[in-house]
Amino acid sequence: MTSAIRTAGPTEETAPRPGRWLALSVLVLAVLLVAVDATVLGLATPYISEDLAPTGSQLLWIGDVYSFVLAGLLVSMGSLGDRIGRKRILLYGAAAFGLISVLNAYAHTPEVMIAARALLGVAGATLMPATLALIRNLFHDPRERSLAIGIWGATASAGTAVGPILGGLLLEHFWWGSVFLINLPVMAVLVVVGIKLLPESRTPEPGPWDLPSVALSLAGMISVVYAVKETASHGAGAPALAAGLLGATALYLFVRRQLALPKPLLDMRLFRSRGFSGAVLADLLTVLGLSGLVFFLSQYLQLVQGRRPFEAGLAELPAAIGAVVAGLIAGRTARRFSVRSVVAGGLAAIGLALAALTVIGQSTGYPLLGTALLMVGAGAGFSFTVTADVILSSVPKEQAGAASAVSETAYELGAALGIAILGSIVTGVYRGFPAPEGTPPSARESLGSAVEAATHMPTATAASMLDAARESFVNGLTLAAGTGAAVLLAASAAAWFMLKDQRLDNA
Repeated sequence: MTSAIRTAGPTEETAPRPGRWLALSVLVLAVLLVAVDATVLGLATPYISEDLAPTGSQLLWIGDVYSFVLAGLLVSMGSLGDRIGRKRILLYGAAAFGLISVLNAYAHTPEVMIAARALLGVAGATLMPATLALIRNLFHDPRERSLAIGIWGATASAGTAVGPILGGLLLEHFWWGSVFLINLPVMAVLVVVGIKLLPESRTPEPGPWDLPSVALSLAGMISVVYAVKETASHGAGAPALAAGLLGATALYLFVRRQLALPKPLLDMRLFRSRGFSGAVLADLLTVLGLSGLVFFLSQYLQLVQGRRPFEAGLAELPAAIGAVVAGLIAGRTARRFSVRSVVAGGLAAIGLALAALTVIGQSTGYPLLGTALLMVGAGAGFSFTVTADVILSSVPKEQAGAASAVSETAYELGAALGIAILGSIVTGVYRGFPAPEGTPPSARESLGSAVEAATHMPTATAASMLDAARESFVNGLTLAAGTGAAVLLAASAAAWFMLKDQRLDNA
């Protein structure tokens, strides 16, 4: 029996699956769905601020609660897909994602918007691990798989370009909720076509889906991220310390439980691989250094430099172009040189680009901004594509869902921490701007609130207040850029050492 399995295994692994490239086109639709949703939120933030009037804290929650919930559920949903079928969970998740987008579009209070974003995180947790796991099962040849991952990553980057441009057009002609409704046609195509094209795959004899592990993972991730957010915003007070202790305890118990279970939700032995751990750490630090800055960059382009939403979307296009091109050639480049040189070099390029952004002001010309965004996109395209390949190549295909979930958890945890930490830096510096007499307290909550408050103030006072608010916002943004640059350069150094001798398969 064992001998038969060993003989059949390589044949199955090397036999190309018919229709795999058509199936990939469905998977990239799911990636496009998530990427577009993530990028349009930044453009819509000034309009959400004006319409829903959230506090500065609520605005940050609107930005990062999606990532909080996503980070808490990715491992659980990736493992669930391994058990019940990756195609099934992908299609159910896509349908839910589209429907919950309607709730986001018609939210009428900050509280409803935060709740809708949290529910969207639940649906989103089913999508990304399933897409990468299906790629691992569709493409057995390592070179084909590298190209497929490059296309997958390039589509995500293309979504970051399409999202702002499409969102900008919608915001100029419709209300802000329309940017969420664009998810519906993508979801419909994905579900209808995916039913016919995607093959089902699951782990044979996976064991039960352990609900206590699910609860521990969710409680641990959300509590830890909340503690970091509160500490960054208000200092290490009692609520932050209590949440941090709760989260650390829950994650400790989660790890203990996984080591004891015969069929764990997440095989902790995966982290014994230096390549796997190095790739995951690189992803987390990269997104941490980038996400908070990207969240506020759209506000800078619109509220500081006065660009229209569509123009702001076009201004961010170089990042997507760089990421698409780099993602498509990343696998070939890593094979020609080395994994660590491509990943570390990409991270260093991002760090240097962020360092260049520390000198921007209210009237900085576009050549500097465009060049920095191009470098950020190219560096991210090289790094994320190769680390995803390393992570998928490090595990058997039966564990692809769990491994993909770890990768995406690092990504979303980094996004949440980045928005919490770097976002809190921007907000903290902004709130201290020297406001003229007669400035309402709401103007200190966010730059969007200041722009709205200016419409109800005397012209001279409003102009003085807005100039001070914009100057303070830019100061916070440059400080966040410097912090992000330091994080990315540290990530580059860590990747250089942890990915030593790591190679992509050539078979």
